[in-house]
Amino acid sequence: MGSDICIILHNIRSVYNVGSIFRTADAAGVDKIILTGYTPTPVLKEKEIAKTALGAEKYLNWEYYHNISYLIKKLQKEGFNIIALEQSKESIPYYKFRPKFPLALICGNEIKGLNIKILNKSQAIVDIPMFGKKESLNVSVAVGIVIYYLKLKFLNLI
Repeated sequence: MGSDICIILHNIRSVYNVGSIFRTADAAGVDKIILTGYTPTPVLKEKEIAKTALGAEKYLNWEYYHNISYLIKKLQKEGFNIIALEQSKESIPYYKFRPKFPLALICGNEIKGLNIKILNKSQAIVDIPMFGKKESLNVSVAVGIVIYYLKLKFLNLI
């Protein structure tokens, strides 16, 4: 793949979240987004994704895989470290995570998150601490926070 960081969006429901993540990924200099499961793609939902991506979907490399297990095995063979963004008993705060590159960050469904099978295939699980009454952030916001952290780490800026 030739990329330092890629983002995997698994079973994301909202086309607007997908579009927002495309825009954020482009701004952060991520080379590729991989869509899996029933995540909407720029081909199937071009106008809706373009509404929030604002053209980033045209510049960013992206692929689609129906089967995430196959994709994870493929990426691991290519040397990628698989990192899950999810709240769990095994997760660590993203800012304590010391990434090894290349890296693939998996983000899951807005309601259900990532299932245990995916978490078990990940080298690490990171989360974003919550300090208010709500238990989680919107997936596009969460991706933005963590992807910028990872990119700054990759560039040795933090």
